[in-house]
Amino acid sequence: MLQRRLRLLQAVSLNMSMMVGVGPFITIPTIIAAMHGPQAMLGWIVGVFVALADGLVWSELASAFPGSGGTYHFYDAAYGESRTGRALKFLFVWQFLFSGPLEVATGAIGLAQYAGFFIPALNGVAWDWGSLVPGLDAPVRWSNVAGLGVMGLVTFLAYRRIEVAGRLLVVLWVGMLLTVGWVIVVGLSHFDPKLAFDFPEGAFSLTTGNAVGLGAALAVAMYDFLGYYQVCYMGDEVEEPSKTLPRAILISVLAVAAIYLTMNVSILGVLPWREAMESEHVATDMMGRVLGPGAAGLLTGIVIWTALASTFAATLGYSRVPYASAKAGHFPRFFAATHPKGDFPHRSLVLLGLLGMLACLADLSTVIAALLTSRILIQFVGQIATVFWIRTRPEIMARLNFRMPLYPLPAVAALVGWLFVFLTSTRPVIAYGLGSLALGIIAFLIWDRLRPGRGAAHAET
Repeated sequence: MLQRRLRLLQAVSLNMSMMVGVGPFITIPTIIAAMHGPQAMLGWIVGVFVALADGLVWSELASAFPGSGGTYHFYDAAYGESRTGRALKFLFVWQFLFSGPLEVATGAIGLAQYAGFFIPALNGVAWDWGSLVPGLDAPVRWSNVAGLGVMGLVTFLAYRRIEVAGRLLVVLWVGMLLTVGWVIVVGLSHFDPKLAFDFPEGAFSLTTGNAVGLGAALAVAMYDFLGYYQVCYMGDEVEEPSKTLPRAILISVLAVAAIYLTMNVSILGVLPWREAMESEHVATDMMGRVLGPGAAGLLTGIVIWTALASTFAATLGYSRVPYASAKAGHFPRFFAATHPKGDFPHRSLVLLGLLGMLACLADLSTVIAALLTSRILIQFVGQIATVFWIRTRPEIMARLNFRMPLYPLPAVAALVGWLFVFLTSTRPVIAYGLGSLALGIIAFLIWDRLRPGRGAAHAET
């Protein structure tokens, strides 16, 4: 049986380590390029409001249904074995098998890319899938292979009792705070407002191009914010979960929002945005300009530490999803087992680790785009709909320890934000999201038909 050993500090450290991993260090150039100027800060600002609004959605659901498994658990507790419940749970696990390992892999790939600062050979091509599949241009770099090794190491570190993993998580979290703190202090101490606010002509014009750019910038910002809900996947291991989970979510969003906005401004106040937009190691380049190559190397080392913390947090949290679904009978029962000595879901952890290692062989930008589009509709939009549904159930509302303020405005704001990200994506990315959902629906119909007796005695919602 899982033990409740995680307190508020560890819950916040889990969320923040997941949020502030290698993401902002590799995506700042991308977000600047999306809007072609320092007005890209609008993406961060809008992202704060969307993340906070969606954090309130997660908080209310976590208060209503504390437990492990995150979204899967929410759907199970809210809809049970009705056809709606079976469909939502199946589709969530379906998309998770594609998006969860991808998100974990981004940290490992990013870590390996920053390691290329020390080992330039990692930037070389190891092999090209085109040699196996004619016409396919998909080179695998040595950094991808190194990322695979990182994913294996993180899985090994997470393969232990939760209280030991929790202490290790706090140590990694402290390293993350020192990393971003150093970048912010150095950037602000050499801050040049003329660089930070060097807006190009038409930067704030109400044009279609700027709207699409804002959507792309918001998508990157939301990728960097992903993780404010990470502890919800481990609710059965949190003390007083109905109170601790909402607090951890909101503290994490607000703390990381302050970190991101400050770090973004501090870097743009040192590096001209046109130069930052082309950088592959933007934080390293900023540090090298101000303090020299020695400091740049040291920063690169602790960015790698931060990436390790993020990957560890993601692996620890997401490994509980197959466990929770298997325990409830919606995934092979083999994965419902816990370690006989350590009381942690070891088989589920190994599954996630192996899938994450496989995902490390893909290009980072492809991984980010795929995980967002496959997740928005069934997870984030589905959860918002569930909040509206539980608001019609007095028996659920009576036991809530947390209710979002100004309801329904936060839920509507989160819905608009996520749909804006989805609809302003490129056509292939939208097609990927809709296509993966359509395939999931077909798979569910087949799965449900093969199990005709399941849920027959339950009322449909």
